[in-house]
Amino acid sequence: MVFISEKAKNKLVSLMKREGLSHDVSFVRFGVKTGGCSGMSYELTFDKKKQEGDRLFKHKEMKILVDQNSISYLEGTTLEYSDGLNGKGFYFNNPKAKHTCGCGKSFSS
Repeated sequence: MVFISEKAKNKLVSLMKREGLSHDVSFVRFGVKTGGCSGMSYELTFDKKKQEGDRLFKHKEMKILVDQNSISYLEGTTLEYSDGLNGKGFYFNNPKAKHTCGCGKSFSS
């Protein structure tokens, strides 16, 4: 299972509306790819279609897709959003990450 905090959900819904998407129909896609200072980096995008091999999660009225290569890295992860002075934007709170870089955009497990 993957999760979205209430603050992240509100920001995602706002961004989706700006892009002409609806959280009732479209998906939020979580993923990881090789790269970044710590070895793996997070991906966060919107998608209109579920692909073969995607795993679908529903949390806080949001439909989240995770590709089958990313699921083992993201299981138990919560997408958070901060708009404070110490940084602004989305970040992943990943219990499987053993090391993260200073910017929070990459990790290793």
